[in-house]
Amino acid sequence: MILAEKIVKLRKQLGWSQEDLAEKMNVSRQSVSKWESTNSIPDLNRIIMLADIFEVSTDFLLKDENETFAHESKSESADTVQITLEQAMEYFDSKMNISALITKGVILCICSVVPLFFLLAMAESSRLNLTNNVAVALGVLSLLIMIGIGISFFIKIDQYKNDTAAIDNNKFELAYGVHSVFTDKLKKYQTSYYRQLSMGIFIFIFSSVPLIFAAMFSASAEIIFMMLIALMLLIAIGIYLVAPASAKYEAYQNILNDSTTENEKSKRTKRAEKLAAFYWPLLTTIFLGWSLWTMQWGVTWIIWPIGAVLFVALVGLLELLNKEDD
Repeated sequence: MILAEKIVKLRKQLGWSQEDLAEKMNVSRQSVSKWESTNSIPDLNRIIMLADIFEVSTDFLLKDENETFAHESKSESADTVQITLEQAMEYFDSKMNISALITKGVILCICSVVPLFFLLAMAESSRLNLTNNVAVALGVLSLLIMIGIGISFFIKIDQYKNDTAAIDNNKFELAYGVHSVFTDKLKKYQTSYYRQLSMGIFIFIFSSVPLIFAAMFSASAEIIFMMLIALMLLIAIGIYLVAPASAKYEAYQNILNDSTTENEKSKRTKRAEKLAAFYWPLLTTIFLGWSLWTMQWGVTWIIWPIGAVLFVALVGLLELLNKEDD
C-alpha cells in the first residue's frame, strides 16, 4: 500500500474530510487532495506531522510493504484493553445519558418543594380557596411523586454499566487515531464548557438574592414563598447548565486518560453518584419530618441550601478518606 492510499484510509477511518485533515495540517484542501491522488508527495516535515496526527510511525507511512494498521504503542500488560474509536464513542454517549438521568433526578428532587411552596403561598393569600392543611397535603403528595420519579432516574443509571465498564473499570489504551479525535473534540468544547460553568456558578451565587431582598423589604409570607420558589428554580437552572457540561468534559478526559492506570476521576464520579442517590432522598425525608413536626414551612426551607453545601463537603471528605486509605 502506497503513501497516498494510507493517507486516504487513515483519514476515512477517523471520519475526517479532506478539509478536516487540511485544517489539522495547516495546509489547503487542494494539498491534501494532491497527496491522496499521488499528484504530489508531502515533504518530510509534513510526513512527521501526519504520523503524529494519525498516531502511526513514519516507517508505516513511508514503507510500501507495511500493509497492517498497527498502533505505535503496545499494551504494557496482558490485561490492558484496547479501546477503538467506536467503543470510545459508545462510552461517551453512555456517559451523556447517565449525566442526563442524574441531572433530571437531582432537579426533580430540588424542585419537588416548588408545588408545596406555591400552594402555601396561595393559602396565605386566601386564593384558590385553600386552607393551610389542604395546601400542605397536596404539596406533600406532589413532593413525594416528584421524589419518586427522581429516584427512578437514579435507578436507570445501572443500565449503562456495561457500556462504560471498559474505560471506567479497566486498564486501557486507545487504538490509533482515537487520541487525536478526542483531543480535537475536547479542544473545541473547552470554550463552551467554561462559558456554561461560569454561567452556572453565577446563577448559584445569584439564586439567594431575590429571597434576601424579599426578607428585607417584605414581611408577606406569600412573597417569601414565591421567592423560595425562585430560589429553587434558579438552583435547578444552574444544575442544568453545570452538570451536563462537567459530565461531557470529564468523559473526554476519561477517554484521553489512556495511561493504563485506573481512572481516578471516574472513580471519584462513581462515589459521588452513589452518595447522591442516598443523600438527596435522605435530605428530603429530614425536610418532610421537620416541616410536618413544626409546621413552619417558611423556616424549614433552609435545609436545602445548607444541604447542598453539606453535599459538596461530604464529597470532599470521601476523597480525603480515600487518599488516606491509599
